[in-house]
Amino acid sequence: MAVDQLLTERRGDVLVLTLNRPDRLNAAPPSLFEAITAAVADLDGARAILIQGAGRAFCSGADVGMGALGSEDPGAATHAALTQSYNPAILAIAKAGVPVITAVRGPAAGIGCSLALAADFCIASESAYFLQAFVNIGLVPDGGASWLLPRLVGRARAAEMMLLGERLPAAKALDWGMIHKVVADDALDDTALALATRLAAGPTVALGAIRRGLAAALETDLATALAREADDQRAMRGTADSMEGGMAFLQKRTPAFRGA
Repeated sequence: MAVDQLLTERRGDVLVLTLNRPDRLNAAPPSLFEAITAAVADLDGARAILIQGAGRAFCSGADVGMGALGSEDPGAATHAALTQSYNPAILAIAKAGVPVITAVRGPAAGIGCSLALAADFCIASESAYFLQAFVNIGLVPDGGASWLLPRLVGRARAAEMMLLGERLPAAKALDWGMIHKVVADDALDDTALALATRLAAGPTVALGAIRRGLAAALETDLATALAREADDQRAMRGTADSMEGGMAFLQKRTPAFRGA
C-alpha cells in the first residue's frame, strides 16, 4: 500500500517524507508519487519538507512493473502514469508554500533524479549519483527533467546527461552547480535535517513568496519581475514575521519567526 511505500514523520516543524522500498532501491510505482502529492498537500502546519530514501538509495527510477510493458498500448499506459501520478507530485513540490530539501545517497535515477532536483536544496552524500538513463532504453527524460536540467546546468551539460545516459557523480554535480552540497555518507541525514530545521524556523510566508518569485523569474522579463517584487514586498510588510524581523533588527536580537 502507498502508506507503507512513503513514511511520513514530523520532526519539529519539518515534515520528513521517506521513500520506503529499500529492497527495490526505492524504485517508485505511481502510487508512491501519489502519496507524495497527498503529503505535500496536507502539511498540517509543517514549515519545511525533507524528502529522503530508506536504505542505500534515494530513488532508482519509476517502477511500473508490467503495467506499461504488459499493456496492449504501452505508450498510453506510460502517459497515464506520468500525467496522473508522477507529474502531479513534481508540480506539488514546485508549488509548495514552504522550502523543500532532498537528501540523496546512492542513485537518483530517472524520475528519482527529477524528484531530487525539484527541491530548493539538494544535499548529496559522497556515494550519490544522478542519472538520466532514458536514452539507453530508447525513451526520453520525464518528470520535468527537460525543463529542470537546462536551467540548472545549461544546455550543453543537460545534453551530456540526457544524450549520453551516463552517471553523474555527486562531486561533479556539485561542480556543475546542480546541487547544494556534498557531505560524507554518515553526515547526510543530520546535515539535511539541520538545513530543513533552519528553514522551518524562518519567515514562512516570505520564503514561500521567494520560491514563487524564483520560479516566475525563469519565465518572465525584468519589468514583470520588478512589478511582482513590488507586489510581494507590499504583502510581506503586512505579515507578523516582517514586524518581528524589523523589531529584532532594531533591538539587536535574533528574530523569533512564527510563520505568519
